[in-house]
Amino acid sequence: MKLSKPLIAALIAVVAIVIVVAWIILAYNGMVSSEQAVEAQWAQVENQYQRKIDLIPTLVDVTSGYMEFESGVLQNITDLRTQWLQDLTLEDRVNTSNALDGQLMLLVATYENYPSLSSIEAVASLMDELAGTENRIAVERLKYNEEVQTYNTKIKKFPSNIIAGMFDFDERPYYDPIPGGP
Repeated sequence: MKLSKPLIAALIAVVAIVIVVAWIILAYNGMVSSEQAVEAQWAQVENQYQRKIDLIPTLVDVTSGYMEFESGVLQNITDLRTQWLQDLTLEDRVNTSNALDGQLMLLVATYENYPSLSSIEAVASLMDELAGTENRIAVERLKYNEEVQTYNTKIKKFPSNIIAGMFDFDERPYYDPIPGGP
């Protein structure tokens, strides 16, 4: 059976269309998977921050009863905790958490300078818990940035950047604890 030239051309066109459509579907699904991985990893970062946020009221209560320290730091920590809970965007939460970290560093420095405070078992336990939480946050932020790198690379590479543009896959921000940092 001999195929005519128009039939061969039509078959080639159909195969080419099927290949292009399959590529679009695979590229789109890959970007969706990568985008979901970024969102899931950010949820893990927020989960660890929530752990930290949940420790703060107890830490403030325990330390405020024993500290001969400016109450402004404790008030700032409490205010920043409330602000973090109300922040809706990644950028706002990063900025608030950076401010909160600065205030907590002041609290830790005070804790280290007051032997009577550091000898209180509840305070020592809370400080250890806070340090462990900080380590967990650092690990989750690193994983988040790795997922963002994978996703951003995927949507910027040619030819998948064409599909990313067609379906509005936008670049995701890295978690940069120092605004304007590297």
